[in-house]
Amino acid sequence: MDRIAPRRAALASGLACVLLIGCGSPDPAPETSAPSAPASQTASQTLAAPAPAESSAAPSAPRTAPDGRPFVVQEQAVLVDPWAMAFLPGTDYLAITERSGAMWLRDTETGEMLALSSGLPEVFVSGQAGLGDIMPAPDFETSSMVYLTWSESGEGGAGSAVGRATLVIDGSQPRLDGLEVIWRQTPKVDGSGHFSQRLAFSPDGDYLFVTSGDRQKMAPAQDMASTLGKVMRMRPDGSEAKIWTLGHRNPLGLAFAPDGTLWSTEMGPKGGDELNVIVEGANYGWPRASNGSHYDGADIPDHQAGDGYEAPKAWWNPSISPGNLMIYDGQMFGQWRGDAFIGALSGMALIRVDLDGTTATEADNWPMSQRIREVEQGPDGSIWLLEDAGSGRLLKLVAP
Repeated sequence: MDRIAPRRAALASGLACVLLIGCGSPDPAPETSAPSAPASQTASQTLAAPAPAESSAAPSAPRTAPDGRPFVVQEQAVLVDPWAMAFLPGTDYLAITERSGAMWLRDTETGEMLALSSGLPEVFVSGQAGLGDIMPAPDFETSSMVYLTWSESGEGGAGSAVGRATLVIDGSQPRLDGLEVIWRQTPKVDGSGHFSQRLAFSPDGDYLFVTSGDRQKMAPAQDMASTLGKVMRMRPDGSEAKIWTLGHRNPLGLAFAPDGTLWSTEMGPKGGDELNVIVEGANYGWPRASNGSHYDGADIPDHQAGDGYEAPKAWWNPSISPGNLMIYDGQMFGQWRGDAFIGALSGMALIRVDLDGTTATEADNWPMSQRIREVEQGPDGSIWLLEDAGSGRLLKLVAP
């Protein structure tokens, strides 16, 4: 297949290894107005990161880069308000969405960036609204099908949509063919916040899970007649859609652990950001329970035993504003297999949480100088980040 195309003028050339330097500007309508604060609090005692064993005789700590972090940062590209990315199995391509409605394919071997020429949905762009998640189908290598989420306008206001299409990589002009909408958030409401719209396939590929934010309306999160403030489960064609869990505010991360446990990160109000295990039928309490408080200072009852609501496995106060969630299963950083990685927006950090079954303990909080929107694992076990900014960088983290 032809992978030669002119580079986008805004992209950074070369793949040189660099130390992270702050750049860009904050989102015009960030998901939280809470101040940036790397300090955090979890539901269980914070423990030191486990050290990998070089031999059966004695363990040793991971190697560190000159800045003291256990990874080296390599800048790969610069994009305009990037939101999500996914590696496409069986290819050298990384698909990247931008909130404005654009989508790119980056050849991870040559560094070339290819803009999709046609087939993308019409996107409502305002505040937090825009083109959202991208996910290859479980059978992508044979079907070439990808799943997308986006914000759309319509009667009553705006809402999230989920669609799927065939990705055609045709020389320098890739495109989407046959885009069909398989699910819509209901009802559409006014405003431009809390769409959520993250995707995850069950390990067997039989079901698709979708996060649906409360759209800053709060009360609908407890209303079973509304799909706002829910995690939805459906077949890959959108059939058999049902409310899986309720009582969510703005869940912006969704990922399965190797043991099949489904985890989600959720933005709380002023404080109270959460890491949750998603359990069928559970109610996560919003807006009736939260370990944070309203922005005007009004109190919200904390999660407590016996209140009927599913409490978070870890939580943060002050806020970190979790942008997404990845659970690592690679070899490059073998000491972190099975751990959760969270991109922090207001926290401007990459956060590692040690997972042990359904127990979660924050282990590392690495300052990254920019809002981190997305974290993904590369095919070689490297860790990739998207900065949340008008000039947001695509970064690759590798072992020193």
